[in-house]
Amino acid sequence: MKKILVLALSLVLAPVIAFAGGPPAATQAGIESKDYKWNAQEGEKIEALKLKGSAKEGKEGYEVCGACHLPSGAGRTDGTFPQLAGQHTTVLIKQMADIRAGLRDNPTMYPFAKELTDAQELANVSAYIESLCIPIDHGRYEGADAAKQIADGKTMYEKECIECHKANGEGVKDKFYPVLAGQHYKYLLRQMTEIRDGKRRNANPDMVTIIKKYDNAQLVAISAYQSSLVMPGSMCKAGAAKPAKKK
Repeated sequence: MKKILVLALSLVLAPVIAFAGGPPAATQAGIESKDYKWNAQEGEKIEALKLKGSAKEGKEGYEVCGACHLPSGAGRTDGTFPQLAGQHTTVLIKQMADIRAGLRDNPTMYPFAKELTDAQELANVSAYIESLCIPIDHGRYEGADAAKQIADGKTMYEKECIECHKANGEGVKDKFYPVLAGQHYKYLLRQMTEIRDGKRRNANPDMVTIIKKYDNAQLVAISAYQSSLVMPGSMCKAGAAKPAKKK
């Protein structure tokens, strides 16, 4: 409990810390480097991946995360904070480890990600997040042309995205391809734009190659479709606050 209180205080001070000290220095070469290895199996990440995470133990560690991502893991519908619930542990471990190592630039999350004490806590928190059901209410594309955008996005998604992210947006756990179902439209659009424009240093080079040819309007359509995806058996039941899948 003491640790949670310390982390909660850090959350309050986060804006001050961010502006006073600036974002953490990039400590590893990213996608701009010829030596970049998207998913090198080394360091803290591989250690956490080898461990069996305890969702029960991870619940306490997640409490500080809930301030931004909400206790349900739903994130924010405006896309400022992503929906995390139901995400693969592999994806969560990789992204948090990359942020901790200075490979993914996320100055807002860095102060909290770095507070995880070790690889076991990283595995535990990831196991807890994965156990949460995916909220059915999330940020979607709300333009008057939504039907057309979703239809156009579906065509492009099924042409080049479905192989990795699958028909229902379930991704592939052992290949570190993330779950897209239930994710907020604005978050999806921002991430795809940053990946295309080379601003996400830990991006998968294969995805960069695919996404580079899409213009802004096309990314809007693809994001609109992705945010409409649902995963049968993984979504929260209507009216449920924050149920979790049994592990």
